[in-house]
Amino acid sequence: MLNLLTDRWIPVTRRQSGRDVIAPSAIVRDLDRDPVIAINWPRPDFRIATLEFLIGLLATAFPPPETDSGWLDLWDTPPTPDALDAAFAPLACAFNLDGDGPRFMQDFEDLASGEEPVERLLIETPGDSTVKKNTDLLVHRDRVSQLSRATAAMALFTFQSWAPAGGAGNRTGLRGGGPLTTLIVPPGAPTLWHMLWANTPSGPRPNAADHTLIFPWLAPTITSEGARVVTHLSSHPLQCWWGMPRRIRLDFTADPDGGICDLTGRPDDVLVKTWRQRPRGANYVGWGLHHPLSPHYTAKTGGEWLPVHPQPGGIGYRHWLGLVINSGDRLKVPAQAVANWKNLRSQDVSPDPVRLLAAGYDMDNMKARGFVESEMPLPAAPDVAAQARIDDVAARLVDAAEIATRALRQAVRNALFSAGATVKLDAELLSAVRERLWDATERNFYVALEAVAQGGDAARDTALAAWPGLLRAQALPLFDEAAPIAADNFATAPRISQARRNLNFTLSGFGKDGAALFERLGLPAAETRGKTKGKAA
Repeated sequence: MLNLLTDRWIPVTRRQSGRDVIAPSAIVRDLDRDPVIAINWPRPDFRIATLEFLIGLLATAFPPPETDSGWLDLWDTPPTPDALDAAFAPLACAFNLDGDGPRFMQDFEDLASGEEPVERLLIETPGDSTVKKNTDLLVHRDRVSQLSRATAAMALFTFQSWAPAGGAGNRTGLRGGGPLTTLIVPPGAPTLWHMLWANTPSGPRPNAADHTLIFPWLAPTITSEGARVVTHLSSHPLQCWWGMPRRIRLDFTADPDGGICDLTGRPDDVLVKTWRQRPRGANYVGWGLHHPLSPHYTAKTGGEWLPVHPQPGGIGYRHWLGLVINSGDRLKVPAQAVANWKNLRSQDVSPDPVRLLAAGYDMDNMKARGFVESEMPLPAAPDVAAQARIDDVAARLVDAAEIATRALRQAVRNALFSAGATVKLDAELLSAVRERLWDATERNFYVALEAVAQGGDAARDTALAAWPGLLRAQALPLFDEAAPIAADNFATAPRISQARRNLNFTLSGFGKDGAALFERLGLPAAETRGKTKGKAA
């Protein structure tokens, strides 16, 4: 029987000796000599999900003290493996993957249902419809036929935590299908312990009586028949880490010769080749703002908070409002872990910059379009006033860039299509040129914030004043590339020229959008030539 708290099953990398396989408590072993520095699954989704698993485990069994000084003490002097083992021991019965009794993240009942191949636990695997239509062109079927128990455990956790829509009665994860996870990456070359501790929320340690409310597989499933739902009030807030929307049972096959896992190449004397499921698992409702690693948004003030999900185009500085700081209308808020670091923990640890890691599946209903993973630097602030100045400048730069990218997209549309043409602004060509302007100005954004972090008010004014010129320097060449004037399109040359001129005017501060851009940056309004001449006279 594999127990996920006491047995070695997590593949990691150590700073000196390289690859290793550890039990959870070993994240703090040999911290001075040969610390664990990374998770080492061959899949990025498993790596991010394992970070979530370990952070959730710490939040449940070994939460940081409520005081900042208590958290900092364990940052400077981490617990011993024995201390973590002692903290994990009361939960061990909930983390048996196989054997008799409750099984980790599997239905309390031994479900009677048809078998499904184990690769269907991998979120990107093509479903029945895709296979029947023979359209699995990019992600093929039959890539994985058997998994070791360790790999199956992480496949199961990833699937339950991020479960996409799966047809009638098959519920999505507690945060919906394919949520975005954001994590603070501490400064320097952090150990895995410091990576986890930086993102672990404080809270009381639960009592044994709470275990069935935290780990839903310890009791009969609260199915969604009869419109029943599971909320953070009817269960326990810590179930945010251990949500189980799908009714699943893994099938275990003994292999005394040590069969090989198709994903990791590691042997195991028990393999998972199939699994069974039944519909109508837990229907999670009202969990907005309750998962510490997910940013959230709402459509209106007082509306329901929903977790952010990755979208096409990846993650960049255009998402700063909502991932790092609150949006100006306060309809987008960063994850609790990010806010805690910026507001409470960062100035206690180090004056050096940290990074924000954002990752998750970009889902189109049941279809995985891709796995998104991105890191962005977060400038360090020496004090609260400096942090407020950085946040203010970041918000202004992002808002101004949003105006510029919209203007570029509209200019390209006006250049390429006549006024009566029906062309949506989210058409692929127009969206692509907009995304390219975001990409082209990303480095300038981070350079500006770093200058503000180090230079104070003077650097702030310089960064804001320079931003329109930087946007214009990147936007006009992108326009010329998307809407060139060539020998075979002289008839459209006047329309292209006018669109370029309008774009230049906007980025120079003229017109309604130009005035809004300059106002957001706190710059004086641009003056027309006539007004300038009048002043000179």
